[in-house]
Amino acid sequence: MNKATSATMNPNLLTSLLVLLASFTVVHLVYEGLIRPAASVVVAAAGSSSLFSIWVILKDMEQQICFSLLFFCLFLMGYKLWRLVEEETLYTRDFLKEYDKSQPLDVAQALSDLESSSYRENPAMATWINCIRRFKNTQNVQHAADAIASSVDNVAAQLESGNNMIRYIIWAIPSIGFVGTVRGIGQALAQADQALAGDIAGMTASLGVAFNSTLVALFISLILMFFMHLLTSRQDTMVLNTQQSCEKHLLAHLHN
Repeated sequence: MNKATSATMNPNLLTSLLVLLASFTVVHLVYEGLIRPAASVVVAAAGSSSLFSIWVILKDMEQQICFSLLFFCLFLMGYKLWRLVEEETLYTRDFLKEYDKSQPLDVAQALSDLESSSYRENPAMATWINCIRRFKNTQNVQHAADAIASSVDNVAAQLESGNNMIRYIIWAIPSIGFVGTVRGIGQALAQADQALAGDIAGMTASLGVAFNSTLVALFISLILMFFMHLLTSRQDTMVLNTQQSCEKHLLAHLHN
């Protein structure tokens, strides 16, 4: 189990950049090696009816960008979920279980033990440390309980801010789809003269670009919103477990 370095539970910047680059690279290779060649074959063989082919629906640049961002966003959410699952036991643990609750707590020794732990930056243990520090300074259990509430609120705020990049990507993907829509409609309008002359193939293909990009982007956005819901639910559970653990175990130590 690795030590937590931040309540946001984000991967470091270098790792994120490498995964982002890998995502764009792999998706580009798949598009150039599979999707676009397959789309070209379908268009050449089926003509206007090829607009309903999955290869034709996926072939444009906007869809490629959306898929690249999809895999990067899934990595960010997967990393956070992995960290939550890996450290799940910490959020319900009694970090002072070796201390007898029937005896007055040795506050200085307990604080020293927690601060020397390899998990001292974990949100759950950090909450315990803040609470014991407050009790050490005030010798008041109510003040320590207030410190629990304050620390838990701070953890929740950090988790919320740590999800900002994911939320931005989820917002950006439909916007990229709309960019494809505008591009496709612009191309279609540029071919209006050809359509009036009886050649509607170019306008049809351009309108296909317009609608396909939005369709794919919205579908990807729906997938990401579902996983975002799972992530936020798990984070809320972690915050709640941290608060309940402090109230159940820590305050029991301090009341004696």
